[in-house]
Amino acid sequence: MSSTPVGAGNPARQCSVFQAATEPLIALALLAVDLDSVARRLRLTIEESWDEHGAVRAAFFVLDGTDFVVTHHERDSSGTYVWVRRSGPVNPAERTTVLLTALGVGTDAVIYSTWGLGADLSRVPDAWSWPVESHQRFWENFRKRLGMYVGRVTYEGVTAYLNGYDHASGGALLSGLRQWLADTHRVGQNLVWPAQVVQIVFPEGRPAEPWSQDEHRQAVAGLLALLEAFFEFSTAGSAALRREGAPAGPGAGASTAGPS
Repeated sequence: MSSTPVGAGNPARQCSVFQAATEPLIALALLAVDLDSVARRLRLTIEESWDEHGAVRAAFFVLDGTDFVVTHHERDSSGTYVWVRRSGPVNPAERTTVLLTALGVGTDAVIYSTWGLGADLSRVPDAWSWPVESHQRFWENFRKRLGMYVGRVTYEGVTAYLNGYDHASGGALLSGLRQWLADTHRVGQNLVWPAQVVQIVFPEGRPAEPWSQDEHRQAVAGLLALLEAFFEFSTAGSAALRREGAPAGPGAGASTAGPS
């Protein structure tokens, strides 16, 4: 990689995993440059997470109006995988040129690409054809490894991440939760679900701010227990609908569709 400075300022504006998890990504290229070198060049902080293929290191950033993600899984061969938002600019070669210019490398650094430059499409990396992670698998990993997803574990951090995931998945995870909490725990339907959970976990009233570490732990533990119960309820409801042969039209069983 060239050591030539990339202008006077940082060409990339980094965003977090949570900020970036609002839209599907598409594979763009595999670069013969390791992820740490990319991060140093663009002054990015690498974040760590987990999916069904193991540990993953990634950085999400905006460069010249394009949302990029650069990743490396523990099972990947050397190199950096580059992804972009599906709704971004339509010309993949132009997008990659912007990134290569910022990195100070040429097209010889492109090992694979979606438009064919330097690509042997008979050997497209497995990462480009991974199945979509199920919502059930996400939930299992999330509740076991909260810190890998949210960093410092606080009630606000956990609920914000779950809200973001639910938004990105079109409501597939938490649809019906607020109504279920209202029906089963007699909390107000006019409240958002994080506020409902606080009422349930702290029946004598919300703790004064700022919360102590123990209060955050209590709230998060209560939230996870409630969600486990909600998903069990949803799974049982979905199974009953299948046994009865109920139609699964749009909106059918909105409160009976747990993570799948």
